[in-house]
Amino acid sequence: MATVTATGNAQQILSNLARTEPAEANAMDDAQGRFLTLLTTQLKNQDPLNPMDNAQVTSQLAQISTVDGIERLNTMLASLVEGQQSTDALQAAQLVGRGVFVPGRGLVLTEEGALGGFKLDAGADKVNITVTDANGIEVFKTDLGAHDAGTHTFTWDGTATDGTPAAVGNYVVNVTATMGDNKVSSTALELGQVSSIIRGPKSVDVQVGSLGIFQLDEIQQIL
Repeated sequence: MATVTATGNAQQILSNLARTEPAEANAMDDAQGRFLTLLTTQLKNQDPLNPMDNAQVTSQLAQISTVDGIERLNTMLASLVEGQQSTDALQAAQLVGRGVFVPGRGLVLTEEGALGGFKLDAGADKVNITVTDANGIEVFKTDLGAHDAGTHTFTWDGTATDGTPAAVGNYVVNVTATMGDNKVSSTALELGQVSSIIRGPKSVDVQVGSLGIFQLDEIQQIL
């Protein structure tokens, strides 16, 4: 008798789960509906002399509940990500027209000079900057001395190593940094102007003029 009563309780639980709920609750995945139908049919057609153990029923109900919980969690996370992207897009929109430093080895020399940058992963007691032209010929080289880890900028007035003025135009920067006899990881940074914001499927990116498209976390400094 105890077994029959327990099975009846399980059927009652299944009946409650199968009730028609308002729109949101009724938007469950079809797989859950099929699962409940199969389980209910199994209970109705089970051998009365060898009924399904309540532990089995509870285990199967727990499994479908877990699946439902994961689905709801995924939906909530997707909503949070979408909301964060909207916030990022609004914040990024304020960058349009601003100058930013992004990874790149380009250096533009104007009549007023050139502004470049670099990033150090660790402190260095010597940072060398070498500027070459489009043909790879060295035009200018200088030791900027010691710098802490982080992002730094430098200026070049356009005077070449031999003391003559370099031609206005595009150049290439190479950065080497050392601490004693050890090399320090460094990245050359290029100055550009944010021209537009691009909202992709997974992130908000920025178009930095002709330099290309960069993610927000690639922007090392904003001027």
